[in-house]
Amino acid sequence: MDTAILFLICVVLLGTITLQSHLSRAERRAARVERKLDLVLRHLGLEEEIPGQDEIIGLVRQGKQVQAVKLYRESTGAGLVEAKQAVDRLS
Repeated sequence: MDTAILFLICVVLLGTITLQSHLSRAERRAARVERKLDLVLRHLGLEEEIPGQDEIIGLVRQGKQVQAVKLYRESTGAGLVEAKQAVDRLS
């Protein structure tokens, strides 16, 4: 009975490690694709359209950086750092 539990724990741990490896690999690949897409857009002279950009710019002009970052994150699904950098570029 104890060996069966130990075996089951080992299988679960191995599965977890394998899953984390696949997820981190997928995240790295997605980040690489995003960087390439950014380069293509920049090369073509195109800019990404940001939903609610006018409202975000309005918040920035009013000095409401935190609210602008929050709205940017809600509109685009970006992470905190990416949203902060984008709002800083808009100001």
